[in-house]
Amino acid sequence: MDREELLIYIVSDSIGETAEQVAKASVSQFLFDNYEIRRFPFINEKQQISEMIEEAKQQRSIIIFTMVVQELKDYLVEESSKANIPSIDIMSPIIQGLSDVLKSTPKREPGLIRKLDEKYFKKVEAIEFAVKYDDGKDPRGLKKADIVLIGISRTSKTPLSMYLAHKNIKVANVPLVPEVAPPKELFEIPSKKVIGLTTNPMKLIEIRQERLKALGLKSEANYASIERILEELEYADDIMKRLGCPVLDVSSKAVEESASIILEIFREIGYKLINGR
Repeated sequence: MDREELLIYIVSDSIGETAEQVAKASVSQFLFDNYEIRRFPFINEKQQISEMIEEAKQQRSIIIFTMVVQELKDYLVEESSKANIPSIDIMSPIIQGLSDVLKSTPKREPGLIRKLDEKYFKKVEAIEFAVKYDDGKDPRGLKKADIVLIGISRTSKTPLSMYLAHKNIKVANVPLVPEVAPPKELFEIPSKKVIGLTTNPMKLIEIRQERLKALGLKSEANYASIERILEELEYADDIMKRLGCPVLDVSSKAVEESASIILEIFREIGYKLINGR
């Protein structure tokens, strides 16, 4: 059995993780373990390829690559052929197949999958943040948030927090209740990152009555009375005036529309969201 060492060169204009995993999976199909994998990531110059080829031709080698920049890919294939080193292009057949089916031209931009992964994890982080700091659970989250929503019960604080989280924005929300003083942290953060949510009292009566029915409670409860709602709205209005924050009436707006307005408010006042666009 051939025991001469094989050097497997992984070459990529990104990190090269895909090519390395394919190489490992492929070599595992052989009763051969005398090999070494050398990864050459972030190749963006012909000189780097030349140096790699010079090293590879000194020993028994094979090059496995994922290159999307056409000029560099062509140069690698040409130089490896001159040096009699087998080279295997992993991505081109797949990209070409997709291009044929989609009737579209590939971007030819390195590292896009990594950028997509980063965006995904930022979204997950923002969603976890919204859950952790929902409904005033932990006021310490107010200083970490990109946006803080405040308002009385049933003013769409939680749905808006989750919707904005899917746009990679970290949102905390605080319920305003006359019997409970708002957390001191609310007055320690920039008022321009706070959005007050209000609503029409008659609309709120309907919403709260439906909520009570869903819970199997009587709709005449104080929670859905006009007196209680007006008291809560007045209290919330006082807090919002003290903060000097923008106020959004969500009475007849869908969550998507309210979220769009919130983002527009932030653009207008020039407040930079940590994870926003």
